[in-house]
Amino acid sequence: MEISSEMHGEILALKIKESRLDAAAALSFKEKMRTATASHGGRVVIDMRRVDFLDSSGLGALVAGMKMLDGGRRLELARCGPIVEKVLRLTRMDSVFVLHRDLPWTTDGQDAA
Repeated sequence: MEISSEMHGEILALKIKESRLDAAAALSFKEKMRTATASHGGRVVIDMRRVDFLDSSGLGALVAGMKMLDGGRRLELARCGPIVEKVLRLTRMDSVFVLHRDLPWTTDGQDAA
């Protein structure tokens, strides 16, 4: 799984560059998430724009990624497509993750979700 990372102020932005977050990608996602967040204590936002398929293993990988964050931080997901949003809603994970319609650093800090 290809994921890029960059800083936007105090926000670590991770961009998933694959169309599927599924069983085949889950282990790689968790490893890359662990590496990217190991030395970062601030907000973590995952740009989900390219992801158009999310299965239970992918959802589990997102939950595992959030559990890697210390201090009770919540993982933030940005620009989820309609299919991913539907999966999050049906599983009630939309109340677990912070969801943004756009990238939070482009909306002057306003949560659009």
